[in-house]
Amino acid sequence: MIHYDRSPLSTQNMKYISILICAVLLLNASCQHDEHEKHEERRFIVTSPVVKDTSVYREYVCQIGSIQHIEVRALERGYLQHIYVDEGQLVKKGQLMFQIMPMIYEAEMQKAKAEVNFAEIEYTNTKSLADSNIVSPNELALANARLSKAKAELALAQAHLDFTQIRAPFDGIMDRFHVRLGSLVEEGELLTTLSDNSKMWVYFNVPESEYLDYITTIRSEKPQEVILQMANNEVFEQKGVVETIEADFNNETGNIAFRSVFSNPKRILRHGETGNILMPVMLKNALLIPQKATFEILDKKFVFVVDKDNVVKTREIRTGAEIPHLYVVTDGLQETDKILVEGLRKVKNNQKIQFDFHSLAMIMTDMTGLHAE
Repeated sequence: MIHYDRSPLSTQNMKYISILICAVLLLNASCQHDEHEKHEERRFIVTSPVVKDTSVYREYVCQIGSIQHIEVRALERGYLQHIYVDEGQLVKKGQLMFQIMPMIYEAEMQKAKAEVNFAEIEYTNTKSLADSNIVSPNELALANARLSKAKAELALAQAHLDFTQIRAPFDGIMDRFHVRLGSLVEEGELLTTLSDNSKMWVYFNVPESEYLDYITTIRSEKPQEVILQMANNEVFEQKGVVETIEADFNNETGNIAFRSVFSNPKRILRHGETGNILMPVMLKNALLIPQKATFEILDKKFVFVVDKDNVVKTREIRTGAEIPHLYVVTDGLQETDKILVEGLRKVKNNQKIQFDFHSLAMIMTDMTGLHAE
């Protein structure tokens, strides 16, 4: 008769054997997985720089102002009787905005009219007597002078009365009020400001070296177009043109002020806004590489260059401009060089690799949203 050993020790051994087998299987699977990953990572993507004419944008901080921005002040002293407009309102040229109480000025004008009537009667009588040789010509000249003086005083009184009505000198947008209805305003007191925002003057400062580039190479008979990037980083819908350049450089900053003009049909821009001017600059035979092919060490840019033996070498480069997803290289690379595009963190200097070559145009199709590593 056969007896089976069912002791606890035998059962425990079976458990140990099972665990050992599982561990071996898992280890083997992990090794195979690692070998598979290593095999997949052995091939890298490589490209070469491209030389082509391109344009970049130089960026300048700018100050935006209305083509006309004035202070509206009282021309006569008196109580503010009426306000016919509101803050932020678009007003038309000649539209009545404020009325200063006119009673005193109306009375002065009535007095001046009476003086003119009296002087006219006096002149008519004197002329009749002079025609009859009863009075001398000097008397007639004095009567005529008194009439002229009365008419001048009437015109002056009429001007003072007209000054009690403050009208818009041009189409524009009202700013906030500095006085309220019923206030006693003095002659010359500030009431509000008025801005003509149909067009905007945009000022920006340009360094001397870039000014010289503009004067010698960029400027032509056709006005230079510029783009306005607003404070919310959105691009303004209208393009502007460089209209004028100031006469003198600022000795403290070494800059000179440019003025560009932008149409503002929807009145989006307001006086006092800020933003950035983007001025296009054409670059001839620019050497372009993908931004994601670069990496930085201590504020210096580097790439991995693949030599003829398929060995990657670290090389420092210098960039002169930045285009979306691309750098313009000014030093460190040639058009014939091959540079690593992907897997920069998976290789080491002097490591031999296998790679697939992709043209820059092919890489650009997949570069949306990618940045330098």
